[in-house]
Amino acid sequence: MKEFEFTLKFSFPNSTQDPQEYIEALGESGCDDAIIGIRQKGRVALQFTRESVDAFSAVKSAIQGVKRAIPEAKLIESTPDLVGLTDIANLIGVTRQYLRKLETTKVNFPQPVHTGKVSIWHLFDFLQWYEESLQKPVNLSIKEISSANMQINIAKEWAQLDHSTQSKIASLGL
Repeated sequence: MKEFEFTLKFSFPNSTQDPQEYIEALGESGCDDAIIGIRQKGRVALQFTRESVDAFSAVKSAIQGVKRAIPEAKLIESTPDLVGLTDIANLIGVTRQYLRKLETTKVNFPQPVHTGKVSIWHLFDFLQWYEESLQKPVNLSIKEISSANMQINIAKEWAQLDHSTQSKIASLGL
């Protein structure tokens, strides 16, 4: 068994619902290994430290626990996944300036999923590149959880598309 740290963010269809009502139910449904954040009405964030055989199983069991306690909850995001350079620097223990230098000098630096004033990457894509291209060690647990979260977040977004659009996009061969 390995230990994985991740956060799940959920919303409720009725934004006036008070997440405080669900704290006991979350504990009873297997989410007693989470720190529960309820600052905003209609939303809840759960920061887990969960033991499991693999990262995907850890996140899957946590989502299932939340859905047992709060069936109407909708997953907003599973983190860590989408990150900026500052987030990456903090996770791997380097400076943002060092990462910015790598971004501008390395031709094979991972492509961001969003560019603009702040660019955003999938953490897993960066860690994979950092490990393989620069031969730098990365925390295996963070790499595994970021991969699982990326897959869950992408699947969640994909599921929001209607079937016709899914077929059209699949035919593009991206």
